[in-house]
Amino acid sequence: MNPIPVEAYPLLTVFIFIAGLCIGSFLNVCIWRIPREESIVFPASHCPACNHAIAPWDNIPLLSWLILNGKCRHCKAPISPRYFIVELLTGALFAAIWLVHGWTLQTPVYILYASALVLGTFVDFDHLILPDRVTIGGMVAGLVLSFAFPALQGQETRLDALIQSALGLALGYGILWLVANVGRLILRRDAMGMGDVKLLGAIGACLGWQAVLFSIFVSSLSGTLLGVGLIVAGQKELQSKIPYGPHIALAAVVWMLCGPDLIDLYLSWAFASRLDLP
Repeated sequence: MNPIPVEAYPLLTVFIFIAGLCIGSFLNVCIWRIPREESIVFPASHCPACNHAIAPWDNIPLLSWLILNGKCRHCKAPISPRYFIVELLTGALFAAIWLVHGWTLQTPVYILYASALVLGTFVDFDHLILPDRVTIGGMVAGLVLSFAFPALQGQETRLDALIQSALGLALGYGILWLVANVGRLILRRDAMGMGDVKLLGAIGACLGWQAVLFSIFVSSLSGTLLGVGLIVAGQKELQSKIPYGPHIALAAVVWMLCGPDLIDLYLSWAFASRLDLP
């Protein structure tokens, strides 16, 4: 039985959305500081242009950026709209995961992984790297959480859950490691960064081997569609500047929200189509 009354869901959804906005604000700090090897705790939030400390009332998610018109209050330097986007995206992901999974074990775990994926995605956009805190940290967290909560892997015993998690990690890491190395041999250059390899391993460690296969398919599809779109728009040169990591992150988010349902839908359609054959 769900311990939360139905009438409480709207209020809880708003609360979780606001919590996501606050976490998104913190992620913005991490996105800026981690690639620069700066502390994410000290000093307090400040303008990177004039170094003036940001007052608490100028650090309210979404609202402060809108009120300040995307500019520092003191030096009027522009504040990237990415700050607004990250906060809104994180809040929306938190709310979506809550609405899909409700009061279950998956909810806090998926929220944790969604936060890490947002962090990794925007660092990858800016610097073409995926931080080890996201990738290796995700692998370790997946193994530990699976052992602590076997239901996360759909298992009843800790050992079985750990084996499933390790299998997902090995499959995710192994497939892209093979692609990266074969591509290097054929193309005589790096075909894929090791950050992408480790990211898929982290996804497998938490979400399982099915999520790995799903993420490979969906990320390849989204990458292809984006590439075709850029070619049609006459922006082919941008292809090499867009990393693959965000495609993997997008696929993992889709899996957390509706991946198994999409697979069931496809299998039902495919099976029905075979029955209709003469």
